[in-house]
Amino acid sequence: MLICPHCQFENPNDNKFCQSCGTSLTYKTCPECGAEVLLNNQYCHKCGAECGTIWWAMITQEVPVVVSEFGEEKLTPDIGNTNTRLQLAVGSFLDRGQRYQLLEPLPEPEVMAGGTEYKVKVLDCQPFHISPIEAMLEHQPQGLIVPSVSVIGIPSLAQAYVALQQEMSPGIPIIHDAWQQDNMQVVLIEDRSHWQLLLEAWQDPATHPLQILHWCYQMIQLWEILKPVNCRQSLLKLSNLRLDEDQTLGLQRLDLETPTKNLPTDGERPLTIKSLGRVWRNLCLQSQHTHIASLVEILDDLEAGKIATGEELRSHLEEISTELQSPSNSGLASTETKYTSALTLLQDDNCQDEERNEDAPTIILPMQLRSVEDVGRTDVGRQRDHNEDYFAIETKQQKLDVPGNCHLQARGLYILCDGMGGHAGGEVASELAVTTLRKYFQEKWVGEELPTSEMIEAAVLLANQTIYNLNQQGLRSGVGRMGTTLVMLLMQNTKLAVAHLGDSRLYRLTRKGGLEQMTVDHEVGQREIAKGLSPSVAYARPDAYQLTQALGPRDADFVHPDINFFEIHEDCLLLLVSDGLSDNDLLETNWQTHLTPLLSSSTNLESGLSDLVDLANEYNGHDNITALLIRVKVSPIQTS
Repeated sequence: MLICPHCQFENPNDNKFCQSCGTSLTYKTCPECGAEVLLNNQYCHKCGAECGTIWWAMITQEVPVVVSEFGEEKLTPDIGNTNTRLQLAVGSFLDRGQRYQLLEPLPEPEVMAGGTEYKVKVLDCQPFHISPIEAMLEHQPQGLIVPSVSVIGIPSLAQAYVALQQEMSPGIPIIHDAWQQDNMQVVLIEDRSHWQLLLEAWQDPATHPLQILHWCYQMIQLWEILKPVNCRQSLLKLSNLRLDEDQTLGLQRLDLETPTKNLPTDGERPLTIKSLGRVWRNLCLQSQHTHIASLVEILDDLEAGKIATGEELRSHLEEISTELQSPSNSGLASTETKYTSALTLLQDDNCQDEERNEDAPTIILPMQLRSVEDVGRTDVGRQRDHNEDYFAIETKQQKLDVPGNCHLQARGLYILCDGMGGHAGGEVASELAVTTLRKYFQEKWVGEELPTSEMIEAAVLLANQTIYNLNQQGLRSGVGRMGTTLVMLLMQNTKLAVAHLGDSRLYRLTRKGGLEQMTVDHEVGQREIAKGLSPSVAYARPDAYQLTQALGPRDADFVHPDINFFEIHEDCLLLLVSDGLSDNDLLETNWQTHLTPLLSSSTNLESGLSDLVDLANEYNGHDNITALLIRVKVSPIQTS
């Protein structure tokens, strides 16, 4: 079947266009120039940008075992069997279905050493076709540790990848396809060969010690994830340790632990946490400096057997991080930066059923902005004849270059209002609210700190009073009184404040936490849940979706905005939406396909937002649709 890249609809293999949304299934859009490019083209014919879907293929030729007349097993290369002879030149296909085209040459089968693994890049000429592995993962029961996949004839290495996909860890490469073809085993995974080597970043004198501790934490977590599938060997080769664009540690590939494999850093078997310590020692030695003196002591304790478990190792790293954050430690922290440089260890409360891996705390580094991008769009929808939504974006950015450090200072004000009160009512209320709030903060928001909760509440009440006065002057009553919802985000570098009334929402998306709704709708159903009713009972009421808070219909005594503060500790997407986009759990259902890709700087934010609006029009076109998207990239603070 063909999976539509836009709406994920499953189409018959011979379809030229998606039956659901009409997206082409024979062309893809160039991310650089927007040209239509054939799926089997690696590069755009117009601008030369790489558009093809590239996979990393791992190929092994088995050496068959034959039994002699004396009952002895012998390994003999099967070089005479014409069935195994493949055309392995660049441009030829790796598979009989002619889907995966070689971008790099392979040795001829007769010179391929039995049991030796060869790695090449391949172009997926049918990227919209779902592979057998992808189909298996789609129907994989949750909680199954090692699936029984050998029945469909895929290589044993593929089983480890399949088993680990449920971990949803960025450290584990995604498997795409795998098969056995005569005496050839092939596994296709995502291509991470262009990712930065961990060693290069570790060697960089500008790399902050806390960042190094963070990578150590990630290695411990991966060590525990890899243990059940016998792939801890993957962490022991420096060339296999990579960093993505967000400086998150990842493996280029998985490496099975086998009795015949020589360990690069440790001759002991079974593997112990001591092996991981030797990797860290190797990194320190090859970088010619240790960055953290206390880390050397940990390495010595590991080697001496004084530290025997991952939990003990994490505890020692926590002590080092606390030491580094001490204000007396060479100026690494100060009262001015205490808010952003406090080092805390969190546990994910939402992953209790994965205690084996998630009990490990995650270090939160002091962060600074690296980039901020934003875009907004509003659409009337497919059933309304006018648009009562209104939004505003105001940002100021300044790049600071100082010796050994370059970072961004940014201030942002993001306001979204969804008006109500009918034509010439809701439109007026939403625009008036946005205009009043913008003017207020232009005059009152001075200095380098976020406005206080009191200041934000004063701004919201001023907007409410402005609309309320207009209602009073027009002698509006009942449903004729105009009003508006509000969701407002204020950003000062990595610190954020959100204020809201009604059912317009703020979402946050991170790689680690997934999609989170940061606001709670002000409506009758949620009010009843807060009183102790179950959601099913609360939303059985006919008035469950009636708003309990809004700007304008009532005076200040009845307006109580929710105001909360939080901070950015990792790259994220922030999304302000009206209910035209959030209705029917549209974001909760589609965030992995429509939002997660936008975390990457290589994706176009404006195009991504357009796709979201198109999706909302398809499923929620009954209402106006408005969304503001903010992509924030951060990096650890570089202190001297």
